[in-house]
Amino acid sequence: MPIRVGVIGAGIMGADHIRNLSTTIGGAEVTFVADLDVDRAAAAAPPTARITSDPSELINASEVDAVVVASHDSTHAALVLECFEAMTPVLCEKPLAPTLLESVEVVEADADIVAATGASLLSLGFMRRFDPGYVALRRSVLGREQGEPLVVHCVSRNGAAAPGTTAESAITNSAIHELDIVPWLLDSPVTEVSWQAGRSTRRAEPGLRDPSFMILRTADGTLTTLELYLNAQYGYTTRCEVVSELGTTSLQESSLLGIEQDGAKLAPIAPDWRPRFADAYRLQLQAWISALANGETPPLAGAQDGLNASLVAQAMIQSLHSDGTSTKVSYS
Repeated sequence: MPIRVGVIGAGIMGADHIRNLSTTIGGAEVTFVADLDVDRAAAAAPPTARITSDPSELINASEVDAVVVASHDSTHAALVLECFEAMTPVLCEKPLAPTLLESVEVVEADADIVAATGASLLSLGFMRRFDPGYVALRRSVLGREQGEPLVVHCVSRNGAAAPGTTAESAITNSAIHELDIVPWLLDSPVTEVSWQAGRSTRRAEPGLRDPSFMILRTADGTLTTLELYLNAQYGYTTRCEVVSELGTTSLQESSLLGIEQDGAKLAPIAPDWRPRFADAYRLQLQAWISALANGETPPLAGAQDGLNASLVAQAMIQSLHSDGTSTKVSYS
């Protein structure tokens, strides 16, 4: 029997999850889709799936074994808590919640479930942990193939920022990936952060300083730099280089096509993050479904990982509001 999945949110990410679950993920069936725009839900859903504008109806439906939350960030915490009440496994897109208070509430509720049942219901969509490039990079770093890591350089650029993006939401929604993946790569928590910005592009909306530059220090002493540029115009790019004692290790740029024309070699650049991380999303979903089918705990990021990233994001926002002052991350 396949795992019957309900998907909340039929926007860009929700539609991608529905497509993957319906076409490339073994052992899954999308049986219910919820979105405030029922026409959008119907367009994304397979023909046999039920449609609703009410996520509560989906969460409590008898034909739903597990839920994917891919709706707006502001809804994540409440929907995850509702899944907990229904004792339904849930895969929530990042971030766990847009505020630290909500993240703490979810983690505490998750801890109560673990204490009562011995297992968590929550998986968090930090999909880079399943990207083959990041997995290979982590293996190299933890194996000390180039000696001790000294510095990590990250770059994250997007073609255009989402409407309404602010300096704060750029941290909690975009930079949050690096705030999770850096301590995962190094197996060392972030202890101190600093946020900086210089000249801003004219394409940035009011309230957004773009590009921004962030510095993270982990407990092992490694420094990480992050350039976040959300209005780069030319397309999507993510880079990560680890500088170690004996050499450097970095992600390789990838393109589906290579074009040679008019005396030049061209490599098309993806317009957003989805082509770059298509494998990561697919592998993450398959790992989640397979674990549920086998009665195992999914090997995805969990509630505590989400809280840790939120704590680092909160410290980064404090630095943003204090003219880039170096700010400690408190995990207590």
